[in-house]
This record gives sequence, structure tokens and C-alpha cells, in this order.
Amino acid sequence: MKQKYGIFDMDGTLVDSMGYWRQLSVEYLHNKGVTEISPDILRMLRPMTLAQSTTLFADVFHLPDTPEEILSEMNNMMAVHYGRDVLLKDGIVEYLDALQRRGVALCVASATGRPLMELCLGRLGILDRFAFLLSCEEVGYGKERPDIYNIALSRLGGTPAETVVYEDAPYAIRTAKDAGYRVAAIYDEGVSETRWAEMAALADYRLEHWSQALTMIP
Repeated sequence: MKQKYGIFDMDGTLVDSMGYWRQLSVEYLHNKGVTEISPDILRMLRPMTLAQSTTLFADVFHLPDTPEEILSEMNNMMAVHYGRDVLLKDGIVEYLDALQRRGVALCVASATGRPLMELCLGRLGILDRFAFLLSCEEVGYGKERPDIYNIALSRLGGTPAETVVYEDAPYAIRTAKDAGYRVAAIYDEGVSETRWAEMAALADYRLEHWSQALTMIP
């Protein structure tokens, strides 16, 4: 079926930002004097929104700051990177332009908060390619549930079969696929190496570079 709608993850999909996110929790906790972080805690953090992680930090590490204060500080740390350091994935501008020429309606659905998305995508010059941005923080659930995709699609006005969801995380790929969406697995260097086979098996399309999508997705 011809693609009519596209729901894009941002971090690791549109932009090369996952290295900064991978270090954010450790950087923040180190700044607070927490030097020992168990692998179990790091695994628990992966599917969480930033807001969810702040509650975990406050509870597990008994930090004096409130979750709201922790969230504000971590957002400020990431805002520096989004406003200065983060770059677009190679080939993504050409692909977005090709989709728009075909009349495909686009949006972003990300675990990242809306102000940070606007800062990042605005600085990089692609914010106007998308009809809207939607954050898991607004929805109230991470991508372990399909709520964010379903709400995004209700605003776009299509059906899952007409829609491609673009994701770089195995759990998000699985969530979208189980909810009936067509899914493109996006390779993110430094993140996907150890799980690419799993991602490729789950997804409908496997994109190691954005230039492949121009001919691979109908």
C-alpha cells in the first residue's frame, strides 16, 4: 500500500543525538555525587521518558531535589547540546523533501519534550517539514505503549496500514509493529550494532542510510 503518512522518532532517527542522551543520566548523577550506577538501573532507564527517569532518580538515589527540579536541570543540560552540537542524520533532508513532494503528511513522535524538539529541529532547519510535534511527556506514556503513535495518527487522519513509523529502538519498533503500523528500522551508529539483527527482523523496512528509503518504501 502506498505510504500516505509518516511518524518520525527524533533522537537517533532524524538527528545524531543518542550519544548525548546515553551520557546524560550518568553525567547528571555524577554531578550529584552518585558514582556507582548499576546496569539494572541503566536498563530501566532506556524506555523511560525524561520525566519518568527523574522520579526514579529521586526514589533510588534519595536526591534532595524534587523530580521537577531534576527534570529542569537535565533539560537544561540537553538544551545546550540541541542548541549547539547535535547534527542531522546524513540524507534525511533529501528524504523528507521527497516525501513532501509525494504528498506524504509528516509528524514527529518523540520521548523528548516539545521545547527541546523545537529547539533542535528549528536550529537544524527542518521544523517546518512536520505538521506537528508530539512528545511522550504530553501523552503520559513512553513507547512501551502505542498511545503516542495512535494519538499522532488520529491527528494526521490516516490508518496504520497507510502509515510508516520510523524508529531506531527495538522496543519502539515492536510496539508500533504490534499496533498494526508499517515500521522502518533506522540504523544508528554506536547504538544499533548489537541489536540490528533483532530490529531488522521486527521491521518492515531496514534502513542503514536514509538514501535507501527513497526506493525501498512505496
